[in-house]
Amino acid sequence: MKISARNQLKGTVKSIETGAVNSEVTIELSGGEQIASIITNQAVKSLDLKVGSTTYAIIKASTVMLAVD
Repeated sequence: MKISARNQLKGTVKSIETGAVNSEVTIELSGGEQIASIITNQAVKSLDLKVGSTTYAIIKASTVMLAVD
């Protein structure tokens, strides 16, 4: 697979919290950091994601916003 997005983070699925329509998938990166993504339940099924699966977080954004209280 080749993709134009430069921010590709390889990790391992740590948890999948399934809701009515979407799931929150948390992956752990090699340094121990975690990143979460909300994807459809159908996408979880299509990708055959399970805890322990190797996957990639691919980030493609033109804007990243930060906020503080």
